[in-house]
Amino acid sequence: MKENKLQIRIYLLSFAFILSLLTGCQNDSNSQSKQFKDGKLPYDLNISRPSLTVPVNISDYTVQIEKLKTTSPSLYRKNEHIYKAVDAWINRSLSSAEFHKVGLKSYEMAGKDGYGNVHLTGYYTPVIKARHRPTGKFKYPIYKMPTQSKGRMPNREQIYNGALAGKGLEIAYSNSLMDNFIMEVQGSAYIDFEDGNPLVFFCYGGKNGHGYSSIGRLLVEQGEINKEDMSIQAIRNWAKNKSENKVKELLIQNRSFVFFKPQYNAEVKGAAAVPLIANASVASDKSLIPTGSVILVDVPLLDKDGQYRGRREVRLMVALDVGGAIRGHHFDLYLGIGDKAGKQAGYYNHYGRAWVIKP
Repeated sequence: MKENKLQIRIYLLSFAFILSLLTGCQNDSNSQSKQFKDGKLPYDLNISRPSLTVPVNISDYTVQIEKLKTTSPSLYRKNEHIYKAVDAWINRSLSSAEFHKVGLKSYEMAGKDGYGNVHLTGYYTPVIKARHRPTGKFKYPIYKMPTQSKGRMPNREQIYNGALAGKGLEIAYSNSLMDNFIMEVQGSAYIDFEDGNPLVFFCYGGKNGHGYSSIGRLLVEQGEINKEDMSIQAIRNWAKNKSENKVKELLIQNRSFVFFKPQYNAEVKGAAAVPLIANASVASDKSLIPTGSVILVDVPLLDKDGQYRGRREVRLMVALDVGGAIRGHHFDLYLGIGDKAGKQAGYYNHYGRAWVIKP
């Protein structure tokens, strides 16, 4: 139970941060990726037979369900009739309009505008190079959670100025202050000590209790990055050309600070405590799309530079995560581990159609 609560805290924090960082600074719509219908959909979920291509990620979906079955038997049993029916749909090579042949229906989501446009963003798990002790460029500490005291914890500026030094809280040292911050934004990361040992998963271990401020919004307000160009990659690129002091000047305006906890041989998990498979899992508002739900998503594809040029693909996915900023007709797509996934995640702020698959 404690582990489940910890994972929930990880992603509540992660999503609240990343959405305030990105969608708060971008236009809320990308008209190029919208799929307007002829008329408004009257209900949140509307019975509809989608005319879509075959999902491209059947194997990933199958692995995701197997992970769910082995790590959360109770959640699997709750939705077992749906998972088995979807398996039958897959095995019979039926079309997206033929879920009714296995006892299921497809319910189209009305989307944020009522025309079927579901907001899609992305998140990922960073991989950060680090050392066990400070050496050369690896001088930026990553901290574990301090023992709670009666006084308030130091803010980010105070921590950067050494407020936690000498307390035995350092669990790694990276070579990038911005990498550490992005790790905080995402809520977790894999740490590569480059010593021949497996990567270590650093999960969320707590925060200092100070208020959060969006550095993306600040960079836009300061004219450093255009609003329409805002992304994690844009922030990284900005930091590459700036001195350490300049980067610190920006980051200390966000007084909030996140601490981490090492986990060995650990997989990335969502709020349901189920390992997440890239492109087969999403975070959802569970009041609308309950955890464990199967959804069919028509996803806009982005080029390596983040541009949408009309290409789309269909994915069969499972709702296994939540987020403080994920509300209503909005999915956060889990895109995987490392820089490539991170770049894509930073660009996603688009729209797609989605159908919930259930009896």
